[in-house]
Amino acid sequence: MTGIDWALNGPFIATCSCAYGCPCQFNALPTNGDCRAAVAMRVDEGHFDGIDLAGAKFVAEFAWPGAIHEGHGEALIVLDESLTADQCDGLLTILSGRESEPGATVFNVFATTLETVHEPLLRPIRFEADIAARTGRFSVPGIVDAMVEPIRNPVTGDEHQARMVLPHGFEYHEAEVASSTTRAMGTIPLDWSGRHSHLYVMHMTPRGPLHA
Repeated sequence: MTGIDWALNGPFIATCSCAYGCPCQFNALPTNGDCRAAVAMRVDEGHFDGIDLAGAKFVAEFAWPGAIHEGHGEALIVLDESLTADQCDGLLTILSGRESEPGATVFNVFATTLETVHEPLLRPIRFEADIAARTGRFSVPGIVDAMVEPIRNPVTGDEHQARMVLPHGFEYHEAEVASSTTRAMGTIPLDWSGRHSHLYVMHMTPRGPLHA
């Protein structure tokens, strides 16, 4: 049982190298055998043990040689350079999963699958998201650039809307599905277009995501 009170509330974008829908959302194996992902969040409201986290932004890159649950993954976290030292420490502790109930949050679950966690970076982060429109973008100069847009009907070109609902999910309970183009260079290289993305408002506590 965690002893520190914390919460994060704000828009979250996840992009990954798998086909639309992302097989791991359904306990299936990755589309291409391995799993690579880049995610980002803007904290509109949040705190960690009395430290205000409102306005904080972070980006995380991941790579696993197989399915996530098979482990041996690596991660790189980038925090926005505007954060104070206390905010950085609080946010990194949340992201480490150490102050979550076991299996309750995506941070705790992912942490159990990582073999290598690179030193975090402080960089300027650009983040924008319109969840209803299924559009967004996040970028860190020289590190990663990800763009999200609606999936298009291959015949008409019309926007196609799909939504995932996981009533007992440890990341979200409901998310919009979109198409992502992600490029990253350096520590964890990423490169894809027309692949999976999901967007949602994260409202996370040590006990897991709250219902909206």
